[in-house]
Amino acid sequence: MFPENVLVLDFGSQYTQLIARRVRENKVYSEILPFNISVEKIREFNPKGIILSGGPSSVYDKGAPVPDLAVFDLGIPVLGICYGMQLIAHCLGGKVARARKREFGRAELIIDRKTSLFQGIPKKTVVWMSHGDRIEQYPRDFLSIAHTDNSPVAVMADKVRNFYALQFHPEVAHTPLGAKILRNFLFEICRCRPLWTMKSFIEATTKEIREKVGDKKVVCGISGGVDSTVTAVLVHRAIGKQLTCIFVDNGVLREGEARKVEITLRKHFHMNLDCIDASDRFLKKLKGITDPEKKRKIIGNEFIRVFEEEAGKIKGVQFLAQGTLYPDVIESVSFKGPSATIKSHHNVGGLLKRMKLKLVEPLRELFKDEVRLLGKDLDIPDEIINRQPFPGPGLAIRVIGEVTKERCDILRQADAIVLNEIKKAGLYTKLWQAFAVLLPVKSVGVMGDERTYENVIAVRAVNSLDGMTADWARIPYPVLGAVANRIINEVKGVNRVVYDVSSKPPSTIEWE
Repeated sequence: MFPENVLVLDFGSQYTQLIARRVRENKVYSEILPFNISVEKIREFNPKGIILSGGPSSVYDKGAPVPDLAVFDLGIPVLGICYGMQLIAHCLGGKVARARKREFGRAELIIDRKTSLFQGIPKKTVVWMSHGDRIEQYPRDFLSIAHTDNSPVAVMADKVRNFYALQFHPEVAHTPLGAKILRNFLFEICRCRPLWTMKSFIEATTKEIREKVGDKKVVCGISGGVDSTVTAVLVHRAIGKQLTCIFVDNGVLREGEARKVEITLRKHFHMNLDCIDASDRFLKKLKGITDPEKKRKIIGNEFIRVFEEEAGKIKGVQFLAQGTLYPDVIESVSFKGPSATIKSHHNVGGLLKRMKLKLVEPLRELFKDEVRLLGKDLDIPDEIINRQPFPGPGLAIRVIGEVTKERCDILRQADAIVLNEIKKAGLYTKLWQAFAVLLPVKSVGVMGDERTYENVIAVRAVNSLDGMTADWARIPYPVLGAVANRIINEVKGVNRVVYDVSSKPPSTIEWE
C-alpha cells in the first residue's frame, strides 16, 4: 500500500483500469477496489481522493451497485464519472431520469461556472459521452457547473465538500483535455504530490521482499519475457543469492532464446540460474497432437512437472516468485467477478500446496507499461524490456498441426528472418507483434528449374494498444519482399510466403 494514493471504486466500467492508469501517469499511486468495499477498509488506505467509475447499470436497476454511503462522510474529495455521477446524485438527494435522447460519442461541453476542476480549460471543449440516464435535479449544496445540448447538468459540484461529478469520460483519448481535468482533480482538489515513481517503487518493494523472505530461499520460473525477467531481477536485487531462477527449454522456443536468458540473468546480473533442456520430453508429449487447446494443456502441465522436479532439488526453498500483474489482481476482485480462466502455462499454483511454498509477487501493483519502465530503472536490456508478446505455448501454436522438431526448426529459422528484417526496417517497437506461422499445407514451386512441393510460411504483423483488438500492419512492400525472399532462399523446405491481412476481431492475433 503506497502512503499517498487515490482509490478508484469499480462499478463495472470497461474504462476502470484506464482511470487508474491515467492517475498513475501523473505519478500518483492509484488502486482499484470493488464498489462495495467497506468504509473501514477505505480508511485503512487513507486516500487523498476517491473516484467512482462508470458502469453499465442504471441507478434504478434492481440490484444496481451502490457504495457504502459513509464514503461521502469521510471528508475526502470524490469524483464521480458517468454512472459515478448518477450515483452521487441518487445517493445525496438529487434526481436521475432516463434521458429523452441517449448521448453516445462526441459532445461539446459548455462550462458555466469557474471551478478548480476546469482550471486552464476553455469555456467550450470536446468531451466523450456514453450514457442513457441524466441528472434531472442535482442534490442540495451542489451547483451545475457545465452543460451540453442533451445534458443540462453535465458537470456538478459541491465545492465545500470537494465533490465533483462528470457525465462524460475524462479518461478516454476522445476527451482531448480529459487528462488535464484529471490532473486538476489530483493536484488542485486532492492536493496530491507526484511521488509515485519506479525508483520509489523499487525502494519500497525491495524492503518488503527482504522483510517477508528473511533468510529463506526463493525459486522463480523464467520464460524470457518481460514480466518474469523483471520479477527475477527485482527479487535478486532484494535478496541476492537466496534466489534461484529456473528456465525450462520446452523445445518450442524461438531461435537463441535459452542463450539470451542465460546471458541476461547469469552474466549480466550474476544470478543463480538453472537452465533445463527438456525439449525432447515436451516434443514427445506433443507427438501426434494437432488440437491447439490440447497443445496448450500439455505444455502447461509438463512445465509444472519439470519446474516442480527442479525446484524440489533446491534445499530450503520456502517461497515462489511470480510475475503477477495488477490487471490479473483486478480481475479477481473487480465488480465483474473472479476471472474465469488462468493461462495454464503461467500457473504454477499447484506447487504452492505440494511444496508448501509462499508467494512473492512484487509486480502485483503494476500495469504492463509500468513493468517496462521498472525494467529500465533496473538496467534490464532494451531487447527484453521492449520484447513483443510471445505466447506461453511458444511455437507450438504457430506450427499449425502436429509439432515436430523438424517443423519447429523450419519455423524458428523463418521467424528469426521476420524479426531481423522488421528490426532492420525500424519497425519492431512500432508493431504490437510480428511473427511467422508454419501452415499445414504444401504448395508447388520451381527452384533451380526443378519442381518443388514444399511448406508455406504465413507472416503475421499487427498493430494494437492492448491486444484486445488489432489491425493488420501495413508493412512497406520492400520489407515484405525482403522477408519473403530471404525465407524462401535461406530456409530449406519452404517455397512460398503469404501475408495475413485479417484483423481482430473476427480473427485472433495468433493462429491457434
